[in-house]
Formats: sequence, structure tokens, C-alpha cells
Amino acid sequence: MRLPAWSKSFGVQVTIALIAGVILGLIARSWGPVSDRADNWLGQTLDTIGSSYVTLLKAAVVPLVITAIIASIGNLRKVTNAARLAVSTLLWFALTALIAVVLGLIIGIVMQPGAHADAASLNAGAPDSQGSWLGFLTGLIPVNFLGLEVATAPDESGALTSDVNFNILQLIIVSGAIGIAAVKVGKAAEPFLEFTEAALAVVQKVVWWIVRIAPIGTLGLIGNAVNSYGWSTMGSLLWFVVAVYIGLAIVFFIVYPALARANGLSVRQYFSGVWPATQMGFVSRSSIGTMPVTQKVATDNFGVPHSYAAFAVPFGATTKMDGCAAIYPAIAAVFVAQFFGIDLSLIQYLLIIFVAVIGSAATAGTTGATVMLTLTLSTLGLPLEGVGLLLAIEPIVDMGRTALNVSGQALVPAIVAKRHEILDVERYDAPRINGYVPTQEDADVDEARTEDARTQS
Repeated sequence: MRLPAWSKSFGVQVTIALIAGVILGLIARSWGPVSDRADNWLGQTLDTIGSSYVTLLKAAVVPLVITAIIASIGNLRKVTNAARLAVSTLLWFALTALIAVVLGLIIGIVMQPGAHADAASLNAGAPDSQGSWLGFLTGLIPVNFLGLEVATAPDESGALTSDVNFNILQLIIVSGAIGIAAVKVGKAAEPFLEFTEAALAVVQKVVWWIVRIAPIGTLGLIGNAVNSYGWSTMGSLLWFVVAVYIGLAIVFFIVYPALARANGLSVRQYFSGVWPATQMGFVSRSSIGTMPVTQKVATDNFGVPHSYAAFAVPFGATTKMDGCAAIYPAIAAVFVAQFFGIDLSLIQYLLIIFVAVIGSAATAGTTGATVMLTLTLSTLGLPLEGVGLLLAIEPIVDMGRTALNVSGQALVPAIVAKRHEILDVERYDAPRINGYVPTQEDADVDEARTEDARTQS
């Protein structure tokens, strides 16, 4: 039996997974309390599927960050005025973050999401881990080559177990130092940089395989959220979800197009060109996981030079988070303050802006924004238990946050390239076929397929 063409669409697959996840989550919840997971095989299965998918993404983060950062810095050696391009990229990252966080604060103040939440249906709980400025600053100092962190704690039986994690901030610092050193070494480091670029291509292919099974992971994550929290809890946060998505929509549909237009770029071409990355970011919930698609969008659709895009996109995937690190923590901080009846001062609002613009690297491009939110709350002196209030709808808002992240990560390199007169404007304005501007490589493949068809006939 041949499947219809529409069923092969990634967006359709994710939509089906979302609906199926909600249905299965409701069925699992109807079978008994969440605490009885051992007797609820469906709830346990949904939990395992969702957590396993996130684990897969996290496993790919380390080799992807290392190779991407080293290769991106190495590629700057091929770019004229590399230092100016790097500074311009950072400034545009900061500018878009500033606009996004201010919009987030305005939406939070106007819509009052915390005032619409039902305290009886929400349970505040302290997060398992949290961010702080001291932790952020000390986290910049590598304790070992891979940023390994080992924590030992007793399990339920009393036996000691070790939990090994990677500090992404330290990985970024170490990888950046190695990349700069390789560029400084010069010709002797060329084989190393070529190897790193090849390794990056291999890792990106593996990540692509992981992203392709995103519908399965989405089913587990949404199903587990519904099973764990139920409609009463999730419904109480509906106003907050609406506020976040309004903020994301304003940046995506108004701010980004306005910036594109102000720099002489077609708004229509921006939307049609960025859509493959936006869609992939929505379903994968990972800026780093979407990075290969974002880079293809920047180069093939927007005409950003490969050498510059190879720096800007990986760098943006680890540091530029307009959704996770600007709009979301701004609205979430206002929500927490309103929920607990705390009036924020002008200084605290300014601190939220400062944290969003400076602390974006704390999110590190992986799924979720807990570290950034706890960093914001701790800076303001707000209750960290507020993080627990928002866990029920985390998978839902994370999809939109990541979609906006990658959309901005593709736009900024195009703007910078246009301002520095290195953008291929003809390619930016060219028509897209199946989401992308055809390349010479695509033409060669099509010609080979046509020749094979003739030979077989």
C-alpha cells in the first residue's frame, strides 16, 4: 500500500504526533494517579519516549558544539575583515535580544498572565538545577578539556551513584580557544581544521537522523505532560502560553521583517527562505539540532557566503536565543511576580533586560530554558519555585521559542552580510523550489537521475 504524498510531510507528521500525544496522555491519566507509574505502562512508556529523545539530542550536543565552534572560527580565516564581521554579528545579536526582551516585558505587563493563573491547580516547586551570576561567571572557567561535571549522590536504596554532565559554557570557551589557536598557528594547523570541518559534517548528518525522529519524541513529551499535569493545570496556564506566543509572533511577523526591510531585504523572500529552519526548530526544540538546516537556509536561500555563515550560524546556535533567552524569561518573570503578588521595580525590569542581552549563552542551544529562567529569577530575587509552575506547558512553549531562535539565527548573518556588501543578493531574491534555491549540486543530481531514468527505459 502506497502512502499519500501529504503523509510524508514533516509538519504533518509532527501535527499527528501532537494530537496522538494528547490523546494517549489523557488515556494514561485516566488509568490512575501519576504516582503509580509502575502500574501505568502507558504513562511510563510516554515518559520514556520523551526523555529518551531529549537524551539523544543532548548526546549529540557535545561533539556538535566542539566541531561547530572550532570550524566556525577556523572559517573566519577565509573571510576578509573577519574581525569587523564578528563584532557586527555580536551587536546585531544583542540588538535583536534587546528588542525581544522589551516586547516580552510589555506583553507581560499588559496581559497579566500571572493574575489569570489558578493557584489551586498549580504546584510551585524548586527546580532541580538553577542559574546564578556566580555560577555563570565561574562556569566560564574550564575545569577540564570537555567541561565534564561529575556529581555523586545516594539513590533510593542508599547506594552512591554518579551523574556525569557536560558544562556547555565551558565547552564553548574551550572550543573557542582551540579555534583561535588553530587560526594563529597558521599553515601547520590546516590539516586539523580540515579534519574538524569533516567531523562537523559527519556529526551534522547524525544529528539530522535524530531530528527526523522528532515526531516520536514530540508524541512522548506532549503525552507525558498531559499525563503528568492534566488539563486543569495546563488550562490554568493557557493565558501564559497565549502571551508567550503573541510575543513570539510579534518578533517573527513584525520585528524581523522590519529589520530585513530596513536593510534592503525582501520580506517575502525572508519568510519563504527561512521557513525550512523555522519548521525544523519548532519540531526539534533544539537550536543546535536545527543548525545544519539553519546554515543551509543562510547560504542557499539568503546568499550568505559559506565562510561567514560557517561562523555566524554555529555561534548563533549557541548564543542567540530571542525566544528562550529574551521573550520567554521576560514574560515568565512577570508571571512569577504577579502570581506571588510581588511588584517589580524599574530597576528589576532593567535587570531583566540586562540578563536577556548578556546571559543568552547560558541556554546553550539545547532544549528547554530553565537555566536562563532561574538566572533571571535569582537576579531579581523572585521565588525559584516559580519555575515549577511552568513545567506543565514547557514542551508546548519550547516549540515556539526554538522556532523563533533559529529564524533570528538565519536573519542576522543575512543582514550583516548585506551591510558589509558580501551578500549574494541575486540568490536572496531567487525563487525557491521545495523550500530552497537550487544549487549547482542539486542540478547535477537532477541531471544524473534523468540520465539513469533514460538508461533504464
